[in-house]
Amino acid sequence: MPTQAASKVVVNAKLSAQLEQELVSKYGEAQLERAHRGIEQVATVWRAQDGDALAFSTFVRDNFAGTQSAVDAMFNRYEYNLEQLDGHLHEINREFRTPSDLDVGPIASYDDIFSAYDPSAHVLDDFFSNKLAQIALLNFPLTTLQQRLSDGQHWTRRQWAEARLAERYSKRIPAAVNQAMANAASDADRYISEYNIWMHHLLDAQGKRLFAPKLRLLSHWNLRDQIKADYSDAENGLAKQRTIQKVMERIVTQEIPASVIDNPGVDWNPVNNAVFPSPARDGEPRAKASSSNAREPDTRYAVLLADYKAMRQADPYSPTAPTYIQRVFDEDMQIPEARVQAMLEQVLSSPLVAQTAKLIESRLGRPLEPFDVWYNGFRPRGAYSEAQLDAIVAKQYPTADAYKQDMPNILRKLGFSAERAKYLASNIAVDAARGSGHAMGAEMRGAQAHLRTRVEAGGMNYKGYNIAVHEMGHNVEQTFSLNDIDHTLLQGVPNTAFTEALAFTFQNRDLELLGLTKPDAQSASLKTLNDFWATYEIAGVALVDMNVWRWMYAHPQTTPAQLREATVKISKDVWNQYYAPIFGQKDVVLLGIYSHTINSFLYLPNYPLGHMIAFQIEAQVDKAGDFGGEFERVAKIGRVTPDQWMIAATGAPVGPEALLAATEKALSQLNSK
Repeated sequence: MPTQAASKVVVNAKLSAQLEQELVSKYGEAQLERAHRGIEQVATVWRAQDGDALAFSTFVRDNFAGTQSAVDAMFNRYEYNLEQLDGHLHEINREFRTPSDLDVGPIASYDDIFSAYDPSAHVLDDFFSNKLAQIALLNFPLTTLQQRLSDGQHWTRRQWAEARLAERYSKRIPAAVNQAMANAASDADRYISEYNIWMHHLLDAQGKRLFAPKLRLLSHWNLRDQIKADYSDAENGLAKQRTIQKVMERIVTQEIPASVIDNPGVDWNPVNNAVFPSPARDGEPRAKASSSNAREPDTRYAVLLADYKAMRQADPYSPTAPTYIQRVFDEDMQIPEARVQAMLEQVLSSPLVAQTAKLIESRLGRPLEPFDVWYNGFRPRGAYSEAQLDAIVAKQYPTADAYKQDMPNILRKLGFSAERAKYLASNIAVDAARGSGHAMGAEMRGAQAHLRTRVEAGGMNYKGYNIAVHEMGHNVEQTFSLNDIDHTLLQGVPNTAFTEALAFTFQNRDLELLGLTKPDAQSASLKTLNDFWATYEIAGVALVDMNVWRWMYAHPQTTPAQLREATVKISKDVWNQYYAPIFGQKDVVLLGIYSHTINSFLYLPNYPLGHMIAFQIEAQVDKAGDFGGEFERVAKIGRVTPDQWMIAATGAPVGPEALLAATEKALSQLNSK
């Protein structure tokens, strides 16, 4: 990539000053600041291939919008055309990914190629080649995170939209690099989406089968959710949880036998890691039986390393954020990395953790074990067994379409008006996912958002339903923040944590939507403790994710085996600092189990922030007494800075203080009973 200094050979200071004076003479002194800024912004990205000094001069003279009416016309045209471009390319990408994302049959080799193809990979290159990008940079302002944090609260909505427009062209990343990143993401998604464990084929230390036939669980989501479900199994729940913990540990350390991954043809004792051929069972797919216990050959970490290498290719083209880590925090999350870490550590080191753990122990009647990081006994669902919940859900939602048909009713129960519920449902499609599920929003008005969740042959189970409710929260936010916002350039929310937070507010009501619970004063306190414990759990996972990416950048020549060793050590270190004092066990690796580490590229910090934000939003909703109305109001604030969004939504900036204060109050109330 030509450096900024190389660009200045073509666009030197004298030429820039001359052009600036020409524009001021033509359009007046009021345009001085815009002319200076625009010329400088374009000069920074101008390459020799774009033309010589004469070509640069001609470009500036021909494309500077020197009147407000010209600026307005340009802004409106860019906003409309970019919405159309993004929307249609997104639809192509979604359709090409259908075999990979949805449960529509076997995946062919060419399906992998289609799903990895990114139709938008060349758009940025094209916009710099035809100079549409340079035109935007000549006329609209690039801003830094610091400017957005300090000045953004005083900007108009139009100023924010202009800033987001210019931001799209702050980097000149080649199409080949964009495609490499898309390929890495597709490969990681494929690897994770097929990482299933056949639970009936797990044997405990006595060779006993603990799980129901045909039960296939995806790592890590379904394994974690099974741990949560087993708290209601008085007979075998503890044994099941200990077995799943061992499975998770084998995955993280890569001691898991390769032959047991998504294979019902073998039985596996994860305690001693022995593998045996399994007799065929009705209803299970035919699979190759093998007694080999050869471990998975560090594939998990080879995929993670490929993620890092792909994202690192963009570093030379990002002068203001020259690492992927900086791009995640400064540009995507819009919260400095140090502040995010401080918020996580504020939760992890809170004395409320030990108090909550003591209460959990009293409720369980035993000392805590490592898998109790996923304790969910504060949730009302603890009163129902997994089998009971599965039966209720399967009867109500035998297919993805059944959920789709019931969506207006679900939204009415959540508090949306009949008119808004109908409107939202008409803008959301429901698909049966191959993996655990996800939400895929639209990118242009009038297109549908897509809700994906797993639907088994016998109907949707509770895990699939719980995920569906969460993803529906994403889809509702996506619908409001696209179709009902003033500027599509402000579509969305400040960062992923916010859309997770809004989705959590739906997910928290999943049992209410089934008619199984009714909130009361005590359940409100229990819900607060559930939110706090979930934030505590995922905050450590997020720290592991952050530290693993830091380690990769510090060791760019690492191998998959070395990355495995480092990840295991990082998982143990975070556990030993923040969890071992609570659980009484050292060197536990469970914090490294999350599949997001492999296929979501430094995504996990969004979850603890999402819990904090969700709690603040829930408090605002409770205060207003109108879930539907408040959800719609805050979803339409748009993609401003996190604190500006949160202040507009709730009156306070982002942080864990509200959650910690409410947790202290909840513990006091419960302990006084």
